[in-house]
Amino acid sequence: MPIPAFNLSLVLPPFLGDRPGASATQSPYSATTEELVHRLGTTPARNVLLRGFLNLRAELRAIGVDQGFQWIDGSFVEDKERRLGLAPGDIDLVTIFNRPAALVATPDWNAHITPYLGTLFHAGHCKAEYHCEAFYIDGSASGLTIASQSAFWFSLFSHQRETFRWKGLVRCELGPAAIDVAADAELARRGA
Repeated sequence: MPIPAFNLSLVLPPFLGDRPGASATQSPYSATTEELVHRLGTTPARNVLLRGFLNLRAELRAIGVDQGFQWIDGSFVEDKERRLGLAPGDIDLVTIFNRPAALVATPDWNAHITPYLGTLFHAGHCKAEYHCEAFYIDGSASGLTIASQSAFWFSLFSHQRETFRWKGLVRCELGPAAIDVAADAELARRGA
């Protein structure tokens, strides 16, 4: 299912049809990064944000975080330009990931990510460097922790900040660099 058009409230609809139902017709909408670029990279300012997003994904891959998915949300999944006359300032991003197989044990994982706690795993740094306010859910946590964190982030980002209006999110899979090649080429073609 492609990323739908903005609804009359100028947000991605939380579901398509007259009520929530089959998972294929409700948020989060699964998309490739190329589809994300084509659907939401509608201005030069948005393309700069998408370039940062792709760069962050590349940096995560470089440290072995390449299994899982990301929720793309915030004002980036709204028509903020028409609603407020402003471009989105960043991409709000929740990455739900599995640790690399060699780093499943918590002491190994903690040792591995310690050098990145002030960079890749720091929301402020990611916002400044990658134009993404990045948050993470570790798929190796307990089921209760994952459920609690997922419910928190999904409920927070599935509502518009100012109006509390319900809205949709986009989901992009993590994976090898090859899955971002088309999106990268399209942004390069656009000068981003």
